Amino acid sequence: MLERQSRIGPLVDRLANRAIWKLARSRRLLETDVPLVSFTFDDVPDSALGAGAAVLEKYEARGTFYIAGGLAGQVEPDRRLITPEGCGELLARGHEIGCHTFSHRRLRDIAGLGADLDRNDAYLKRVGVSPGASNFAFPYNAAWPSARAELRRRYRTCRAAGEAINRGAVDPMMLKGVEIRQPEHEARALTSWIDDVVERPGWLIFFTHDIAMQPTSYGCTPETFDHLVRYAVEKGCCILRVDSAADRIGW
Repeated sequence: MLERQSRIGPLVDRLANRAIWKLARSRRLLETDVPLVSFTFDDVPDSALGAGAAVLEKYEARGTFYIAGGLAGQVEPDRRLITPEGCGELLARGHEIGCHTFSHRRLRDIAGLGADLDRNDAYLKRVGVSPGASNFAFPYNAAWPSARAELRRRYRTCRAAGEAINRGAVDPMMLKGVEIRQPEHEARALTSWIDDVVERPGWLIFFTHDIAMQPTSYGCTPETFDHLVRYAVEKGCCILRVDSAADRIGW
């Protein structure tokens, strides 16, 4: 039974995401003459602060870090999650903090979504996010149709996966992202997405988790992350936090 559920869950997530992307009516025109790139982090492991933020700052860029307050300071076998003090440091260094729910569960599994988001909002305000997070990322990249009204009421944008560049008529509540993850050679090859957005400008949103010498399956090494950021800079991309990119395109 558990094995069957583990197969069905991701399928449900994919079908829900595809349905929303196909049927969503709340689209806005995304027009830009300059290739826009955002580097974002989910959860957030402390290595995203220690190494990820440092790489961005090396190139005078900043990122968006989607925080789930319920994970704060947790120590797992292969990573440690960011503390409240770490969140404060990100803010002080000019990075954006977004919402990733409090409980870090799939939206369809959260019985009281509003209460969960309120709880994360309270956590983020305690660490210095004021008046509150304006952008959201779906835990496990799993959207859910019935949650859209609540999310639209609270947030400017929501980001899923989708492995695509945002161009043309775009649903701000379902932005697409490209994942930076293992294996390492595939992560380094993501420069092809940068070439794509340079050739035909749009908004490319990368997302990842840890930036470590021995990354989890959902992260990459500092060397590879530096390679991607440097390549975007050299190609003339404008690297912006999610809120700054939304400002630039007039959302």
